[in-house]
Amino acid sequence: MNEIQIIQSKIYEVRGRRIMLDSDLAELYHVETRVLNQAVKRNANRFPDDFMFRLTETERDTISSQFVMTSKGKRPKSSLPLAFTEHGALMLSSVLRSDVAVETSVKITRAFVAMRQTLLTFSIPAKLSELQRDIENLREEVNDILADQNDINESTFAQLDAISEALKELQAEKREQKPRRRIGFIQDTEE
Repeated sequence: MNEIQIIQSKIYEVRGRRIMLDSDLAELYHVETRVLNQAVKRNANRFPDDFMFRLTETERDTISSQFVMTSKGKRPKSSLPLAFTEHGALMLSSVLRSDVAVETSVKITRAFVAMRQTLLTFSIPAKLSELQRDIENLREEVNDILADQNDINESTFAQLDAISEALKELQAEKREQKPRRRIGFIQDTEE
């Protein structure tokens, strides 16, 4: 896997935005997560909400369950990770001020650009028409199943009606029959 692909594997989607976690960025910038977060705190005005935000516990758990977060064991449970959008990840290079930071920000930019190009070259109209065909096929299958179900229901009701009629006839015949003499020991009750 090349460097761009490694960076792309550390890009997640949260709240409809592509983000990178503070621990992953710290690893890429060759600094400790604690150092990165301190630099961000000292330069808070450079990181508005559309550049950086703190994950909720649910978001953190969702990312943790989908991907292995190497930093989860090192981070205190009370501390939730910071999530940096593309702009926030790039702003880190100006805050960290090192040659590694400059090189890393270029790589991160290339990773985000490559992801955008991949999404743009992905043929959305072709995919949509394929999905529409699949939906039509499913719709036809469901209609066929429902038609078969109606046929089964109609024949079942016809059979139930026939059974009901037969039972009524048997009950009518039973009422018309003369009472039969009881078989068995009959005790004389006239004494």
